[in-house]
Amino acid sequence: MASRILPSALVAAALAFAGPASAQTEIQWWHAMSGALGEKLEKIASDFNASQGEYKIVPVYKGSYPETMTGAIAAFRAKQHPAVVQVFEVGTATLMAAKGAVYPVYKLMADANEPFDPKVYLPSVTGYYSDTAGNMLSLPFNSSTAILYYNKDLFTKAGLDPNVPPKTWPEVEADARKLQAAGVPCGFTTQWPSWVNVENLSAWHNIPIGTKQNGMGGLDTVLEIANPLVEKHWTALAEWQKSKIYDYGGRQSKADPKFFSGECAISIGSSAARAAILANAKFDLGYGMMPYWPDVKGAPQNSIIGGASLWVLNGRPKEEYRGVAKFFTYLSRADVQAWWHQQTGYLPITQAAYDLSKSQGFYEKNPGTDISILQMTLNPPTENSKGLRFGSFVQIRDVIEEELEATLAGKKTPKEALAAAQSRGNEMLRAFEKANQ
Repeated sequence: MASRILPSALVAAALAFAGPASAQTEIQWWHAMSGALGEKLEKIASDFNASQGEYKIVPVYKGSYPETMTGAIAAFRAKQHPAVVQVFEVGTATLMAAKGAVYPVYKLMADANEPFDPKVYLPSVTGYYSDTAGNMLSLPFNSSTAILYYNKDLFTKAGLDPNVPPKTWPEVEADARKLQAAGVPCGFTTQWPSWVNVENLSAWHNIPIGTKQNGMGGLDTVLEIANPLVEKHWTALAEWQKSKIYDYGGRQSKADPKFFSGECAISIGSSAARAAILANAKFDLGYGMMPYWPDVKGAPQNSIIGGASLWVLNGRPKEEYRGVAKFFTYLSRADVQAWWHQQTGYLPITQAAYDLSKSQGFYEKNPGTDISILQMTLNPPTENSKGLRFGSFVQIRDVIEEELEATLAGKKTPKEALAAAQSRGNEMLRAFEKANQ
């Protein structure tokens, strides 16, 4: 008889144990991170889930940044949306204009009685995601900036100093020629073409890409990318493309394999590419600041951020929002942010996370990993270098990159391509302004 009772008792105990677990509130978090970065994101969610028993964050990969944002907007209209969605920085204006869709983070935290002080976050990061009154609308999560990576082994092979990255564009060209003479097929490539070769290029040289403080000051902003600096830069890229001093590898991060494989010795892209490079490349990695044109007065200025923030969408059960607020508190902890920063190359979003990383000796043990922070804080930001906020900028970026591709293919001169990109982009800005007046 005892042998029959024991299994029943075990089943009952198991069911009793499973009861509280099944009562967890699940919270969907749609994101755009795959590969090495996706694994780090999953760890943050699982660590939070393990730290308490009430809420379970469920990360769901939804494709690229544009796919994730458009998918979330479509899901919101169909009332099948998540509580949290990761949206890249150029989608900020679109989310801000989506009336009724967003539950602002400052209000969420206040409603949930969670401690929340915007001043603990880095101003260079939070400015992107705050309204004109300084209220944070979304939570900065993965903020990056464009930096230079280089293959130290190939530099040594070419007789270049492996500890001295090129600082200016003429130096990049000179180093690329020496690398090619040593048998390296390509000098350099770039990720995220518009972000690197227009947006950060302009901020780094303290040149505006639009009126109204690059769109920060109102929806009636106008693009000004058809300017001498960008034309000079695109002209150089088109000329370099002919001999593979520069080799275009595609949009977003599609150029990465060229750098991973050693085909290109230099890559200019997101500071957050560090995790993928370390996971895929078999060479000694070097870091440098973005190159600048030395004949531009005041350069270099400071770089601007990329990456994404976490937006909370309206229309979910109240209990989910209590869990989201607790998760955001957890995410903002110095130890969590320091780990994320050190593992990925994303900026620490709080001063405490930066201080902790420094006190742990991370920068001393990993020279060059503070390049992104040094770039962002090189000089106090100006109206031209504190960021940008243009409506429909996801689509405008596509237009800019389409016109750059036409330039590199020899189908248009840089002047023609930039004029077309500016004109087409301004049409989109006027349509966005009209739709959101």
